[in-house]
This record gives sequence, C-alpha cells and structure tokens, in this order.
Amino acid sequence: MAITKCGKLARQPIVALPDFLVPSLHNPAFRTRRSFASSAPRSSRVGAAPIALPSDVHLRLLDPPKRRGAVTRIEPPKIVQIEGPLGKASVALPPFVSYNIDEAAKKATLSVLDQKSRDQREMWGTTRSYLQNHILGVSEGHTAILRLVGVGYRATVEPSAIIVKPEYPGQQFVSLKVGYSHPIELGIPLGVKASTPLPTRILLEGIDKEVVNSFAASIRRWRKPEPYKGKGIFVNEETIKLKAKKIK
Repeated sequence: MAITKCGKLARQPIVALPDFLVPSLHNPAFRTRRSFASSAPRSSRVGAAPIALPSDVHLRLLDPPKRRGAVTRIEPPKIVQIEGPLGKASVALPPFVSYNIDEAAKKATLSVLDQKSRDQREMWGTTRSYLQNHILGVSEGHTAILRLVGVGYRATVEPSAIIVKPEYPGQQFVSLKVGYSHPIELGIPLGVKASTPLPTRILLEGIDKEVVNSFAASIRRWRKPEPYKGKGIFVNEETIKLKAKKIK
C-alpha cells in the first residue's frame, strides 16, 4: 500500500515470488511426507511367520469363560491352551485373531480379519510372539542366569525365610548377601525353579518367560550394576561400561 497526495491509499500490483524463494512448507510440491531413511517403508511380517510345533507339544482351543449376570457387547478373547512335557500354559487371542494348525508340517499360523487396521496389525505380531514363547516354554523352558559381582557377594536357596512369609505351601526363598547389614530374602514365584550352581551364580528356570525375567529383575533391583567398580548383579549377558574415577 502507498499513500497518494490526496491522502488516499493506492493499491500496488501483486508481484509473485519465484518458487525457490517460497518456503518449502507453503509450496505444494514439498508437502509430501518424507522419511529420513533412503529405503522404501516396509511393514513387519512377524505376525504372518509360521510357528514350528515340536512333536510333543499340543494346542487346544478352549471356550471363553462365561460371565454370570453381566451383559456386554464386547466379544471375550479366545483361549489357546499349550500342553508340553514341562507343563501347561495358555494364551488369550483377541477376537479378530484366528489360528490354523498344519498337522502334516507341524506348524501354526495366525491371521487377522483386517490387515489394513493398525490395531489388528500390532496385536498380530504381539500375539504371535506370546504364543511362540509359551510353546518354547512348555517344550524347552526359559532360563535366566544372574551373576553376583562384588567382594563377599553370594546367594543361596533356602527352604524357609526369617522375615518373609510364604505365599504358597512349599515355597522356597532366594537369600542374598550383597553388602547390606542383613540378608535379602525373596520368595520364588510359583512355577519358577531357582538353584545356585556357584555361590555367585543364580539359575532361574520356568515355562513362563515373563515370570522368569520379572523375578530376575526383582533380584537385580537390590544391587544394580554401578559403572565405577563394576559391582552389582548382572542378568544373562548384561555388561556395563566402566567410567573413569572422579579426581578432585
């Protein structure tokens, strides 16, 4: 806008800017979504991968439990029971997930109703991982090895505890001596077997991978690895990078 001699505003002609001067956010040619990766985007195929079934493992589909006095439109999840030489386990399948067993090839596959749905694709791979972990658990079992690194650190498995009360009959306890003025007593969860092949080693075994790793994490919590002397409780192949000592 410009002011004339009469005091009125005069309109100036609009000049279009060249494309290289226009910001990329306002340019329609650059509004397409770009990724930092140079490769083409590809979705995960974990859910569609077949699961190998050992010869001594059997799957059975159970009817969902009926709810008494409750009316709901939500379809209850399907229960798949896995039975093997080490025990039994069960996995809840969402209503949109179905499974098929090939008896000749001894393989199980999962499928979903709508592969374009993001929620169904996410639960597709998650459910497949849960099922594979339970099949491996009832056939071979899951293990976790804890290493106690430190002067005087040691662990034992005791049939009873002084402070902690048992949660079920016959429960055993892991007793830790890791630098405290008193031993740390932790109850072993049901379905988990603990042993100490060495005073500084704890071996955990069980059919449920989540329970085994959760109990290993609860043991590690009492003496986490520290980066200056390298002491602590390490789970499986865990390592820590040592730092230089602070010099005043």
